[in-house]
Amino acid sequence: MDVDIDHYVILGLPSGEEGFKLSEKEIIKAYRLKALELHPDKRPDDPNAPANFQKLQTSYQILKDEKARKLFHDLLRVKQQKLQRQSQHDSKRRRMMSDLEERERSAFAAQDSSAKAASEEESIARKLKEEISRIRAMHANKSNPVTTENVKKQSGVGETSDTGNAGPSAEEKEKILKVSWEKGGVDYNAQRLREVFETFGEVKDVVIRKKKGSALIVMATKEAAVAATGVMCGDISNRLLVVPLQPAVANFFSSAREPVVSQANEELAGAGYQAFEDSVLQKLQKAAERQKQNSKQ
Repeated sequence: MDVDIDHYVILGLPSGEEGFKLSEKEIIKAYRLKALELHPDKRPDDPNAPANFQKLQTSYQILKDEKARKLFHDLLRVKQQKLQRQSQHDSKRRRMMSDLEERERSAFAAQDSSAKAASEEESIARKLKEEISRIRAMHANKSNPVTTENVKKQSGVGETSDTGNAGPSAEEKEKILKVSWEKGGVDYNAQRLREVFETFGEVKDVVIRKKKGSALIVMATKEAAVAATGVMCGDISNRLLVVPLQPAVANFFSSAREPVVSQANEELAGAGYQAFEDSVLQKLQKAAERQKQNSKQ
């Protein structure tokens, strides 16, 4: 006998707990009705009629026997419990899969949030460092103002030379040019300025004051300094304004260029620039004296 057959269903009766409560009379009545329906004499054209009728009789005999009926009922109960467990297991498994997917989404969201937070933290820290550097530089400038004395100390030059002279001679000054340019445009360094003025002659020295956009150019000859004086040279986007250090050089220019020289002298005036200029002159004087001493030796 196939254990998967539900004998209550074969007799057309309700199964499970409801079938187990049926009386013997109700089972006999159901059997007789089904027997009339499934008897082979009633189904001469059905080749399965004998087998179906035999199955009906077997189910009837099982349900009519008290002990067999009890065992069959227990079998149905166990099967039902098994189905319930499977259903619960499937439901639990679906919940676990759903929870797992949710945790994965949350984990990815947390990682993305952490990455954004780290990036924001890095950006803020970088800006804070820049701000601290700016504040330190500002206070350093306030505590060390630009004066003649400070400029001389920073350049390592004393107020007078070893011989007591105040500085280079007028002839030496005629070889020195004042140069200025606009801040914010193309900037200039010592090498770039040297390249520009070497087109007029040999350049002995370049002393740059980059913070103020100005410098002193020491030419080898007075003629080279005269050739470069008053000329607008350098990068086309930020031209250099060139004037002589020694006012006498201005006599070499026509009256048409005098306003340019005057304007340039005004732009390069002031105590700060004067201190810078004095320190450079002292440096040149010392260099000249060392050269003389070396030639004597």
